[in-house]
Amino acid sequence: MKNQISKCIYILALLFLFGAESVNVQAAEDDREFDYIRGGPKGPENWGNLKPEWAACKNGRMQSPIDLSLPTVRFMSQPERTTYKPFNATLENSGHDIEVQWKGDAGSRFINGTEYRLRAVHWHNPAEHTINGIRYDLELHMVHQSPDVNVQNRTAVVGVLYQIGRPDPFLSMLNASISSVIDKKGAEVNLGVINPNDIQSESPSYYRYMGSLATPPCTEGVIWTVNTKVKTVSRSQINLLREAVLFYAEENARPLQARNNRDIILYFSRF
Repeated sequence: MKNQISKCIYILALLFLFGAESVNVQAAEDDREFDYIRGGPKGPENWGNLKPEWAACKNGRMQSPIDLSLPTVRFMSQPERTTYKPFNATLENSGHDIEVQWKGDAGSRFINGTEYRLRAVHWHNPAEHTINGIRYDLELHMVHQSPDVNVQNRTAVVGVLYQIGRPDPFLSMLNASISSVIDKKGAEVNLGVINPNDIQSESPSYYRYMGSLATPPCTEGVIWTVNTKVKTVSRSQINLLREAVLFYAEENARPLQARNNRDIILYFSRF
């Protein structure tokens, strides 16, 4: 009798544990607006069906990311000016990515004379854009917005590509903060003063094209700049980014989108 009671208690304990895990998984599934599970009901192929305001994800003609191949080559008359500077920032786990957000003036990038202020950076693994069919291991997006409401294209994103190698110094600075928000969707950590120049985002050449946000609502009219200079990141740093987000975004790269005859310009500095 004693053995039978012990066996029953053991079975009930297992059911409780697995039941609790199922509830947690189900809650995470129900809570997310979209995910990166290919072929799933909330995966990239279905983003445009989830909300009417996300229709551009399926109907848009200038979607991102794309393969950056067969560009038109031009020389820069002068490198684009940046005025990045340190300011207070926070780190947030959105569930589908890890993002650093500046809480004030962290400087700007000037594109064709228009100011675009730096707002945030986040990471995608593997990289979203490809270059001549080559996909790199990680891509950082520096999101900028123009303060001028009359500018036609108010959002500009700079993409920085990484391949496996030496650790990235900027990510190394954030290691403890990222570790503290693992699996904690919505968690936010105060980072203090963060200098965007530590990203070392300058490149002697870059691709430029008109695209969209790479996550819902996939808004078009985004000016994309993707650096040709490829930086390095360690395997453990990528693994930490994967571990920190929720299970449905461990690989959070949107599939490549159709080019649709868009111009891709490869700009080189003239030495």
